[in-house]
Amino acid sequence: MSTANFDFELAMLDPKATFETPETVLADKRLTDGQKVAVLRGWEYDAIEKSVAEEEGMTGREPSMLQRVQRALETLGDVGGAEKSSPTKHG
Repeated sequence: MSTANFDFELAMLDPKATFETPETVLADKRLTDGQKVAVLRGWEYDAIEKSVAEEEGMTGREPSMLQRVQRALETLGDVGGAEKSSPTKHG
């Protein structure tokens, strides 16, 4: 993907529309660490939402995505994730 076509706002709102995996966010040289954290936070929120829906029997399983996103955030030194800081399922 070229820099000219890169839409940071879209990446934050819908990370899966821009990146294949959380690991591809980490590898993207166009983003600062802060931008990577912002994109991964959006992905983390989506993964938490999906996890809550799965608990309620609303969709299929994707058990590792939340863990993958949180590992990517930890790689960037960001360990204060929504799942760790919020008393609710939704963060």
